[in-house]
Amino acid sequence: MTPPDSPILPRMDRRAAIKWIAAAAASATCYQPGLTGAQSPAARPAAGYGTDPDLVRTYKPGDVWPLTFSEAQRATAAALCDTIIPADANGPSASSLKVPDFIDEWISAPYPGHADDRSTILDGLAWLDAEAQKRFQNDYVNLVARQKNAICDDICHEPNAKAPLRAAARFFGRYRNLTASGYYTTPEGMKDIGYVGNVALEKFAGPPPEVLKRLGLA
Repeated sequence: MTPPDSPILPRMDRRAAIKWIAAAAASATCYQPGLTGAQSPAARPAAGYGTDPDLVRTYKPGDVWPLTFSEAQRATAAALCDTIIPADANGPSASSLKVPDFIDEWISAPYPGHADDRSTILDGLAWLDAEAQKRFQNDYVNLVARQKNAICDDICHEPNAKAPLRAAARFFGRYRNLTASGYYTTPEGMKDIGYVGNVALEKFAGPPPEVLKRLGLA
């Protein structure tokens, strides 16, 4: 349970979140089944696909589809995002770029595979808090960095995870992929990996001469 004095994380604009999903969908890997195989309680998916969202409109939470995370789940999600991508000299933390909001939008979206991700993520976050209580008598969000790392080190690579932790390792793998997909489709994340993108050039030099020669064009 999130302590009463925990800060309320600011939410991102829904229009930006929907654009983010479209950008990150191409980089997110195939989904994994949930920890239990059963559908966890979550927000009701939207009925059908409907029309494409109007990306020049500002949406309020729930206008497009119901969101999933409770405040406690959102706090745990943010803490795990920052364990995976903390702030460092190369860029800000994942939560400061609102990656938890991206994940909440992703698992709430009424598209193929997203319902399975919703089950995987909700079950995994519940397991994470239960494991934190078991090991350190506190929720994951309240642990210090070495305690968070101790749990994540045991589930960060499924082939090396002990048998009882294999399902948790599958959750962690999926969550890590979503965290990276969200983070590295932000301007800050792109800067971190050196991606330049569509930047106007003052002068276009054309293909290198050796390439043109190889193609028989020079």
